[in-house]
Amino acid sequence: MSKQRLTAMALLLVLIASFTVLLSIGSEIYREKPPIPTAYVDSQGQTLFSKDDIEQGQLVWRSMGGHQLGSIWGHGSYVAPDWTADWLHKEAQAWLDITAKQRFNKNFAQLDSQQQAGLEQALREDIRRNTVVQQANGDTDITLSATRIAAIKQVEQHYLALFGDDPKLSSLREQYAMKEGTVPSLDRREKLNAFLFWGAWAAVTERPDTDYTYTNNWPFDPQIGNTPTSDNVVWSILSIVTLIAGIGALVWHHASGKHESLPKPADQDPLFFTKPTKSQKAVGKYFVTAIGLFLLQILLGGITAHYAVEGQNFYGIPLSEILPYSVTRTWHTQLAVFWIATAWLGTGLYIAPALSGHEPKFQRIGVNILWVALVIVVLGSMAGEWIGVQQYFDLDMNFLFGHQGYEYIDLGRVWQVLLLAGLLIWLALVTAAMRPALKVKGEMRPVIWVLYASCVAIGLFYGAGLFMGKHTNLAIAEYWRWWVVHLWVEGFFETFATSVIALMLVRLGLIRARSANAAVLFATVIFLTGGLIGTLHHLYFTGTPTSVIAWGAIFSALEVVPLALIGFEAVESYRLRAASPWMIRYKWAIMFFVATAFWNLVGAGVLGFLINPPIALYFIQGLNTTATHAHAAFMGVYGMLGMGLMLFCLRGLTGQMQWNEKLLKGAFWTMNIGLAAMVFMSLLPVGIVQFFAVIDNGYWFARSPEVIHSPLVETLVWMRMPGDVLFGFGGLFMGYFLFDIIKKAIGKKKAAELDNDQASANA
Repeated sequence: MSKQRLTAMALLLVLIASFTVLLSIGSEIYREKPPIPTAYVDSQGQTLFSKDDIEQGQLVWRSMGGHQLGSIWGHGSYVAPDWTADWLHKEAQAWLDITAKQRFNKNFAQLDSQQQAGLEQALREDIRRNTVVQQANGDTDITLSATRIAAIKQVEQHYLALFGDDPKLSSLREQYAMKEGTVPSLDRREKLNAFLFWGAWAAVTERPDTDYTYTNNWPFDPQIGNTPTSDNVVWSILSIVTLIAGIGALVWHHASGKHESLPKPADQDPLFFTKPTKSQKAVGKYFVTAIGLFLLQILLGGITAHYAVEGQNFYGIPLSEILPYSVTRTWHTQLAVFWIATAWLGTGLYIAPALSGHEPKFQRIGVNILWVALVIVVLGSMAGEWIGVQQYFDLDMNFLFGHQGYEYIDLGRVWQVLLLAGLLIWLALVTAAMRPALKVKGEMRPVIWVLYASCVAIGLFYGAGLFMGKHTNLAIAEYWRWWVVHLWVEGFFETFATSVIALMLVRLGLIRARSANAAVLFATVIFLTGGLIGTLHHLYFTGTPTSVIAWGAIFSALEVVPLALIGFEAVESYRLRAASPWMIRYKWAIMFFVATAFWNLVGAGVLGFLINPPIALYFIQGLNTTATHAHAAFMGVYGMLGMGLMLFCLRGLTGQMQWNEKLLKGAFWTMNIGLAAMVFMSLLPVGIVQFFAVIDNGYWFARSPEVIHSPLVETLVWMRMPGDVLFGFGGLFMGYFLFDIIKKAIGKKKAAELDNDQASANA
């Protein structure tokens, strides 16, 4: 059996085994999720919060922006508090003060250390005790002590005022970047309190017959008994050992392998005389749209970052009343997915006919219809999110057309379904164009099939987000959300890109088909071995069982293994730019591929592993360390890759046209230097400051205004501006480059028409 066939079988085995584990873990999460009781009751059976209150409260939370305004269980945005940690801290302080006055007629702060220690122990015994009771009629009640209910009511009053327009909390709302009257309806605010309490209850209540909570003792707060579990520590150490072993094995494999010399490039560009088909020409608008969305994303990113220092204002302008932080951040994160996906989808539509040499009937019409559909989904979903956050929709309408509240899949359900339909149309178009190539038994067949399989996955796996319903338990919702964010974006798009780049280089005659086959299959096996099950590292503390920590820790470490040797890929890519004189035409596409390799190592590898081990993420989940990894990996890897793929396709579309290389050079360096400055001058330092704050005072403190709006952190946020400005110039350079191409193409077309008119007149 050939080595290639063995690798293909290994890939199939990895896929079957990984999805078996993922689905099995999903089933366990469903069984072990934090329960939503029929009611929280007092000792007399009087209801404090009902199940309907909690479920409606979850819809209220989603309508105001959900993850885009603060966070729950550590997932979300970074300016407002983590509502779980904030509620728990406020409830604990209220409980201690109430009890101190009852027992000692003093405030808790006035007690001596021995008295304080005694009350803190009593607090832990009260709030960590699991009092879930199954009634004979099937109802589930949870009984709360009178002291705890009194503390809860104090916290309720704070949140009722905070999410409303109480002038006493205007300053705090400004620090949280919340608009006045975030949730105008009193009834909705009361329901919101029920949901926020449920999230906090799950984070402090011990699972039956254990000594850790439903969120594995997250967030860190020793006062309430939330400290790292043994699973957290042990699996973290084992993950580091796994990483070292994996890197050693990969280095051994690389050193022992046969490294073929590169083929001699052709004297002329093999693609130079290839004429684009009608459908390929129609793809050009996808790249223009992608850059337009990219520029809008940059603008919204600047506004969102500025809210971190001026709260509701943008250089003195009360912009948050029109564009609240939760809206600008929603659009900023969502547009990152939209513009990169648009560039990659355009690449798929361009490369499919190039592989097969076949232009299906009505392909151009399909490409144009899909583009119109994508524009409608993008603009419609953005409008719906704004209307939803402004609280103009009722809760049911918001779910359908407004803001779903889950980061990266914020768009309303109708828009979500339409986007899935668009992806299926794209898959149909790619299938029609690639079908002849799939039947050919040539050297590149394995890579073409890997590419096509990734296209199928891209088309179908976005549908995982539809498994989250209107009232889905948050633990289950997070599970399916990360199927979309991690598997769809970070998994199958990565496989798609690996295959496309290999096929491009083979078509250019820069690498041998046999080498490309072996490299793509092996890289896919290695990447997906860790990447699929590694999805679970996002779910350590989202109401999941401890098995998630074990699987997630080990396999997320394996995700980093192939990135350790990414430098070889970067050097090889960099050398290709000088393989032949005509390669100058592809210089900047190659350079963006080199940048992708660099950021894969730094952003996905180094900064990714910073937050991967459970013990690290336990302390820094939801801090700016997460934003550091997100920016460096998402823009650094997928954004730069999207740029490179786009430039490769544009080279084929523009033929002999002379490009303005200075604009591309400016775009490349300003974007990369700007991104590095943004990450290392601002985001990472802020995250490290917060890390110390967590260790010293608890997680709630690191997310509080005392830290977020401290002079040091605000200075570090301002330090982001040079990088932001440089990066913005990079976007403008790329935008002007496209404008210049369009202008030249229009001029060329007019000149050709004029020549035709003159020829007709002479005739």
